[in-house]
Amino acid sequence: MDCKRYLKPEDIVEGSPNLNLAFVAQIFHQRNGLTTDSKKISFAEMMTDDVQTSREERCFRLWINSLGIVTYVNNVFEDVRNGWLLLEVLDKVSPGSVNWKQASKPPIKMPFRKVENCNQVIRIGRQMKFSLVNVAGNDFVQGNKKLILAFLWQLMRYNMLQLLKNLRSHSQGKEITDADILKWANNKIKHTGRTSKIMNFKDQSLSSGIFFLELLSAVEPRVVNWNLVTKGESDEEKRLNATYIISVARKLGCSIFLLPEDIMEVNQKMILTLAASIMYWSLQKAVEDGESSPSPSPSNGTCTATPDASPAPSVSGEDEISSLGGEVSNLNIDDAASDTTVSSQLVNEEFTAVE
Repeated sequence: MDCKRYLKPEDIVEGSPNLNLAFVAQIFHQRNGLTTDSKKISFAEMMTDDVQTSREERCFRLWINSLGIVTYVNNVFEDVRNGWLLLEVLDKVSPGSVNWKQASKPPIKMPFRKVENCNQVIRIGRQMKFSLVNVAGNDFVQGNKKLILAFLWQLMRYNMLQLLKNLRSHSQGKEITDADILKWANNKIKHTGRTSKIMNFKDQSLSSGIFFLELLSAVEPRVVNWNLVTKGESDEEKRLNATYIISVARKLGCSIFLLPEDIMEVNQKMILTLAASIMYWSLQKAVEDGESSPSPSPSNGTCTATPDASPAPSVSGEDEISSLGGEVSNLNIDDAASDTTVSSQLVNEEFTAVE
């Protein structure tokens, strides 16, 4: 076998570790039994990650980075394992929920410190009524992708619903659900005279993209160029519509984290984020318009607000904003009238005193 002769039978019997290791290494070097695989393997075939998992990881990475926290995320599955990133996100989404005195800041060398951070994440998640059955902090430390994605989805959904709750003035503290977003979207399209309607966010008709294009046109009539819209029958037409939806939504200023494939495949989670983002933009625009609208001028001591067109009842909160503006205007006018009355009384008293 052409091995070097530096080992004697006595050395093997005596059990010299170094000599025996060198002897075995020589045998392996001369006769290792390995063969060279000449088959070429593409890089795509070497990737073991599920495509859907990669998409969701990208979505959550973009969302976390958009929150404006200190830590920048490069890889969700690796960066959340010490628990610190999740604590930062939780504190941003629900201020005051994190007990920073019990948290350990990176770099963290002791594994149990990472588990403590992740245990606090789980505890806060349960306080926020997340579904965390049989989930422990160690699952995040171990990098369980399925559980990490499930937690991040609930966290992202909670953040969206809280933003909508804060903007929708007529909710009066009531929690907003997925059904509310669905109802709002259907009503928005219905008020424009169109007939598109979906039963839920898993409706396969969403793959054509027509529903979301009509929704975008409902919240901003001039934003959609219908000459660029296809029927959405073939895969290529669906892709064109989905790409156009994302482009239009970003043009409006919506926070979009999904891909055209998510619309084509009707990914329920990503579809919900798209609808919620459009709803948030619409409600925010209504609030800004309500704040920037000038107060009507009084006439004959009374204030009568006469809008150009009587708006139809909707769930978007425009009616509440208009009524709030009217109440503020009435309040200003009443104050002005009371000031005038007081001034006239003072003048009469001074005139009487002079006489």
